[in-house]
Amino acid sequence: MRSYSPDLTPPWKKPSAVPEVPADRDLVVEEVTTGFCGAVIGCEAGTVTLEDRFGKHRVFPLTARGFLLEGRVVTLVRPGAGAPAAPARTASGSVAVPGARARVARAGRIYVEGRHDAELVERVWGDDLRIEGVVVEYLEGVDDLPAIVDDFAPGPDACLGVLVDHLVRGSKESRIAASVTDPHVLVVGHPYIDIWEAVKPSSVGIAAWPVVPRGQDWKTGVCRALGWPPNTGAAWQHILSRVRSYRDLQPELLGRVEELIDFVTLPPE
Repeated sequence: MRSYSPDLTPPWKKPSAVPEVPADRDLVVEEVTTGFCGAVIGCEAGTVTLEDRFGKHRVFPLTARGFLLEGRVVTLVRPGAGAPAAPARTASGSVAVPGARARVARAGRIYVEGRHDAELVERVWGDDLRIEGVVVEYLEGVDDLPAIVDDFAPGPDACLGVLVDHLVRGSKESRIAASVTDPHVLVVGHPYIDIWEAVKPSSVGIAAWPVVPRGQDWKTGVCRALGWPPNTGAAWQHILSRVRSYRDLQPELLGRVEELIDFVTLPPE
């Protein structure tokens, strides 16, 4: 007698095999049924916890074919000794490119308002910017923006992106930004008085950023309220040292920087 397999499902109806990927910390995946996308921050028996770019956490079961990794269906499994390593990530959450050389600098640029802003962008997006060939420069103040745009002479092959502090309705910054109408210039901003506030308080080890009365120097007031020595340079180095990845920054800054990088590297037609 001919023997048959107990599984009588036709081959064309059987689901294709998918790779098993260890749920290593910082791996960025998308859950297939909800579309929730985030980085792995924890993996317990049977579940994985993801954190999205806005800091929201969701827990999902480790079901077969339950996630997308860079567009491919995968099965997440608990990390274990000897498991294949997940793709390395840059501080911004992008897939790292080992051994990649910096690209020759583009004509386009990103300007940020101050040295601290430039250092923070370098800290999180530096690897990405070098691969894309994007140079970040800093403004001494937003008052100089119209003149800088004129001197830069932006065009289709030399787009200019600008990140402005405290870009809220009715502010001086918003009025200056509105005066820049060149289609090859994108001015965006975050709502914080200073880039320090764009770092999550929990990452710095404080409950919240202090409210500094108007008329006082904001950085000096912060140091005083937190009991830090009155040395704003040293205070900033302490804050910057606590930033290890995009997860340490507020979403209001993350989205704006990503928007500028896209604008400069993929200029409008």
